Parts: sequence; structure tokens; C-alpha cells
Amino acid sequence: MATMRTGTIMWHDLTVPDADNVRDFYQAVAGWRAEAVDMGGYSDYTMYPGGAAEGSAPSGGICHAHGSNSGLPPQWLIYSIVESIAASIEKCVALGGSVVDGPREMGTDLFALIKDPAGACVALYEQGARD
Repeated sequence: MATMRTGTIMWHDLTVPDADNVRDFYQAVAGWRAEAVDMGGYSDYTMYPGGAAEGSAPSGGICHAHGSNSGLPPQWLIYSIVESIAASIEKCVALGGSVVDGPREMGTDLFALIKDPAGACVALYEQGARD
């Protein structure tokens, strides 16, 4: 993945107890195409716009609420690029927010789920933090 500018919303995920059923729902309702991602014993899904059309860029994911994702809320979650997970978490807490999960590693990157003072969640994503 190319390095993205700070503040860019780079991904959308939905983590739910029954990702298979929700995958089918969005395929029928929104016209998305699903591609299975092996998670070792089950599959999560990368979702593509355009239904059966090949060659489109992925627009998000639908994931099972298993393992480290079991505590994530069942809502669409945006991932926003930040320069520093540590600095953003410090500012989050200082401004009345809280950390729900993480930071966690994803390859060479880090992400954390935070809750703002109003209770809405967003994932913060730092690229290349572990290079």
C-alpha cells in the first residue's frame, strides 16, 4: 500500500457475529462483490463495488467478531491515517476520549480503536510504524 496522507480515511470495516449473513446482505442490497480472506478456520471478506465486475479496488471489509475482534462494536468503522498512534492516543485521552482496543500490529503498521467524547468509534492507522 502506498503511504497515504495524514487524515485520509483509508478503509471501512464492519465486524459482526455472523459475517457470512451480513456479507450476503450487502451483496444483495448494495451490489458489492465479496472475496474471502482466510483467517485460519474461517473467512472474513474484502468487499468490492460493482457486483460481479472484476478489477475494482476494494472498498472495505466484513469481519467475524472472533479472537482479537470479539470486543469490537457492530458498526461501520472507518480507519483514518495518523502520523503517530502514540501521539494520537495521548491527545484522544487528554480531550475526553478513550482507547477501546490496541494499539495492535498489522504487518509493519499499527492501528488502535478509539472512542470520541460523544461515544463514536474510529480506528487510527499508522503506516510503517514497525519498519
